[in-house]
Amino acid sequence: MIRYLFGSQLDEHCDLSSAMFRDRTAQFRDRMGWDVIVDPLGWETDEFDALDPLYVIAEDATGGHAGSLRFLPTTGPTMLRDVFPHLTGGRPIRDRLIWECTRFCLSPSSDGTVTRRLLLAASELGLGMGLSHAVGVFDFPMVRIYRRLGWPPEVLRSADGISAGIWTFSDQTHDLLCGATGISARASRDWYEAQLGDVLPLPVRA
Repeated sequence: MIRYLFGSQLDEHCDLSSAMFRDRTAQFRDRMGWDVIVDPLGWETDEFDALDPLYVIAEDATGGHAGSLRFLPTTGPTMLRDVFPHLTGGRPIRDRLIWECTRFCLSPSSDGTVTRRLLLAASELGLGMGLSHAVGVFDFPMVRIYRRLGWPPEVLRSADGISAGIWTFSDQTHDLLCGATGISARASRDWYEAQLGDVLPLPVRA
């Protein structure tokens, strides 16, 4: 299952959210060696987690954290604008139809299907909210992985092994991701509607 949870809802899913932040520590600090902040609970968090972002969380067979993403509107503070402005040439991206996706995290025990499920969920979120694009910051080698998974970004700029990219939301890409995951478009939409249908815009897709 895919969960769509705002930061203000994480207290209602304590085990799931704590596992997400601990897995972020395992990935970003322990495996990738990033200079990140880890609190006494072992959680990796930053200032953007305090802005009530929207988390997309893929659950494993037991309902635990398998992988996750974090979304924020570009009309407010974002990592690309406030931490990596050089990757957009100093021209911030601010558009209500463009949201930023960061903190792509996989549980150490996740299998090869989780990344595709997260991409499908991100696509569902973008289409459901009526967005045009998502932007993000990632290690440059990830471009090859995104291409292999069927949804590569357009790279905006790269420096010191880090890139900024922009993804386009489209029905065609969404259908390809449904086929790659084996998850029907109806099931993907049902998860979204059940959790966000009364909260965020839900335009009709053909």
